[in-house]
Amino acid sequence: MSAHPRIAVVDDEASVRTALGRLLRLAHYDVQAFASGEEFIDSLALHRPACTLLDIHMPAMTGFDVQARLRAMRIHVPVVFITASDDLSLNEKVVAAGGICLLRKPFSNAELLEAIELALRSRSISEL
Repeated sequence: MSAHPRIAVVDDEASVRTALGRLLRLAHYDVQAFASGEEFIDSLALHRPACTLLDIHMPAMTGFDVQARLRAMRIHVPVVFITASDDLSLNEKVVAAGGICLLRKPFSNAELLEAIELALRSRSISEL
């Protein structure tokens, strides 16, 4: 197991996966990137991330679909949802889905790292 928390980045845009992965590695996180919700779900048999960055709008399986699948599988991983949408109703949907927070693209490096730390703290508290 890595000494650094593993962060899963699930986004259908390769450039987003690359940029987020680079930033998170520079911040000393172990990163696994996935192009789809299905690919991420399949990976859970081998690895469980400490936190997941999950794009809401992806083809086939949305971020909300992935979160629902995690719940159905009783896998408790803090999720930070990300989106390029400015739909205000997404805030309520993120809360209802059990997400830690919602980041709207483009977000700053500081906002991302703060959201990751919040998610990791929430995970630590839930494990007590």
